Amino acid sequence: ARVETFSFHKKKTKEKQVGEVLQHTKRKKKKMFSELLSSSLLLQGNTPETPAAAPFFGFIGCTAALVFACFGAAYGTAKSGVGIATMGIQRHDLVMRCIIPVVMAGVIGIYGLIIAVILATGITPDGYTYFKAFAHLGSGLSVGLSGLAAGMAIGIVGDAGVRAVAQNQKLFVGMILILIFAEALGLYGLIVALILSTKKSE
Repeated sequence: ARVETFSFHKKKTKEKQVGEVLQHTKRKKKKMFSELLSSSLLLQGNTPETPAAAPFFGFIGCTAALVFACFGAAYGTAKSGVGIATMGIQRHDLVMRCIIPVVMAGVIGIYGLIIAVILATGITPDGYTYFKAFAHLGSGLSVGLSGLAAGMAIGIVGDAGVRAVAQNQKLFVGMILILIFAEALGLYGLIVALILSTKKSE
């Protein structure tokens, strides 16, 4: 009986020690997290007029504008370029005429570049509020995702269109009209992005 009582108390003591160690570890982690949070670069110099985290969203919008637009331009160029290379084997005389889808896909990337430059020049360390930051984020996403959609449309239409033109040149005008309407999708995003990039809280 004494042996059982001793082992029971010993077990309780170990459980108590383990619990104290766990609580000490939790308190230590909590203290480290609070110290890390208080010394975070995003929170240093945080003021109501210029929140420290606001430029982060602005730069994300700037990046999104260029990256997504270039994704669309790259896809459109590659997709239509494959079609041009294929049809050029037999109809090399139509290659320069059918290069239009590649040019229109490249313009999508220019849309993103324009907005990215405008947003980058508008991000300042002083007086940059959350309103401006979110407006710039929306601006970048507008032109970027619109350019991505337009680039995909131009690539698919350009690939099938140039192959069809190689078989029947009367389809050239129809292909150009479809490409124009696909390009208009990126233009819509550019217009909205320009409006958002100049938006002011006043």
